[in-house]
Amino acid sequence: MKKYIWAIVITVSFSACDILKQAANEAIEQANATNNKLTEQEVIQGLKEALDVGTGKAVSILSKPNGYLGDAVVKIMLPPDAQEILKHKDDPLLRAVNLTKLVDDVVTAMNRSAEDAAKDATPIFKNAIKAMTIQDAWNILKGSDTAATHYFRQKTYNSLIELYKPIMSKSLNKPLVAGVSANTAWKALTSGYNQIAKTAGWRVVNTDLVDYATRKGVDGLFIKIAAEESRIRHNPSARINDILRRVFDPNNW
Repeated sequence: MKKYIWAIVITVSFSACDILKQAANEAIEQANATNNKLTEQEVIQGLKEALDVGTGKAVSILSKPNGYLGDAVVKIMLPPDAQEILKHKDDPLLRAVNLTKLVDDVVTAMNRSAEDAAKDATPIFKNAIKAMTIQDAWNILKGSDTAATHYFRQKTYNSLIELYKPIMSKSLNKPLVAGVSANTAWKALTSGYNQIAKTAGWRVVNTDLVDYATRKGVDGLFIKIAAEESRIRHNPSARINDILRRVFDPNNW
């Protein structure tokens, strides 16, 4: 009888030990999981790093020959009010000034200028990223594929335009296409057209080319940054450092 009672006691003791051991292991696992969860500061750091990496990639792509010109998504076309020129392209008066070639020259020169200016975009964008205060970081992290880029654009677009404009202006004045600058090509196109337009009663074209090209150039950079952000979110191999791997792993959220 005593042997039987001791057997029960020993069995119960071992069972209690197993239960306690299991409970301890679960507590450790839960503590580790809690400790592994992201902090808000890490999320902010990861979002900025994603934008930083995206900027580097965008500049690398767009600053190459045909980075803008050869990409239909970011290619810079004639300004909206210059469509007025195309409306009258078949007019005999405009045929006489070789309108088609002038238009092609302007488009090519603008895109070459954007490619040239993109080489100097990196420090401007990176400094803006560093200085940016990110609110609702968790919502951005768990948001759309391009939520961080959208937030970046929303918060910094106007200041980026002003910082980037002198760089674009300089590039627009460089003779990058057959010894002719974008500004020279634009003036040849608009002055020839406007002279005829005034006589014919057509609307003249007065676009500020520097402002237009700057905005289109920056828009193209944001498009490429957004594409890289999406890649980082969906492709683990695009997470090229520890903070990106940690922040964009949903298991850590």
